[in-house]
Amino acid sequence: MNYQTAVVQLPLVRESAAKRRVVTPRDIHDVVGDLGELAQESFQVITLNTKNDLVNRHLVTLGLADASLVHAREVFRPAISDGAAAVVLVHNHPSGDPTPSAADIRITKELVKAGEILDIRVLDHVIIGSGETPFFSIREAGLVSF
Repeated sequence: MNYQTAVVQLPLVRESAAKRRVVTPRDIHDVVGDLGELAQESFQVITLNTKNDLVNRHLVTLGLADASLVHAREVFRPAISDGAAAVVLVHNHPSGDPTPSAADIRITKELVKAGEILDIRVLDHVIIGSGETPFFSIREAGLVSF
């Protein structure tokens, strides 16, 4: 069997490097494409400032081989802490197929509503795969109203 280890690095200080603008699902894939190689689901939130510059990348949950439990409080806690104006939701499908499940669409709708209450925009939910189609944007597919 081929097992891979997930290495999670949490920065203690924010570096003052050049800002990285995140506008498209491809931009998100460039930031989190490494998720496509994980053997279990990882749900992460990308926090952005008012100009859609990347603020931080946060691990929200590390799930099982085919599921990850997600709750709004865990998703928006780092966004509030970062002072984020917007977030992009990201998770991987270890199968390699980034096609969203009914649960993916349901949780996206719930998190968009929670974001509206908190005045933190959810810009997209990008699912990372590892096959011919490396990612899927729920926004671009029109499956959820953002």
